[in-house]
Amino acid sequence: QVQLVESGGGLVQAGGSLRLACAASGRTSSRYAMGWFRQAPGKGREFVSAITWSGSRTLYADSVKGRFTISRDNAKNTVYLQMNSLKPEDTAVYYCAADIDSRFSGNYDYYDYWGQGTQVTVFS
Repeated sequence: QVQLVESGGGLVQAGGSLRLACAASGRTSSRYAMGWFRQAPGKGREFVSAITWSGSRTLYADSVKGRFTISRDNAKNTVYLQMNSLKPEDTAVYYCAADIDSRFSGNYDYYDYWGQGTQVTVFS
């Protein structure tokens, strides 16, 4: 079992920045890929970014490429999502997820564990 807890969400003006964090506990000795997804009101869950265990490979949705950066600190069992140049359309609940088979994908079906989510609201 892996428990994931997100933090760092909040209310920010368009053009601003936020840094989300996802702390993992439980089965943290396993080497798994991590991902960030988001869900806006009335919409489905959308892939945002993913990172391999080593951090050597990252993947981004086109909508956030160049603005968001995913990273991880395995010593702290934490994954981060640095979000810059935020837009109102980035408003959503952001979830982190763990893929224990490290498939490194944007497909949410491949992720085994999910956090409870953190709200990000961007106003213009």
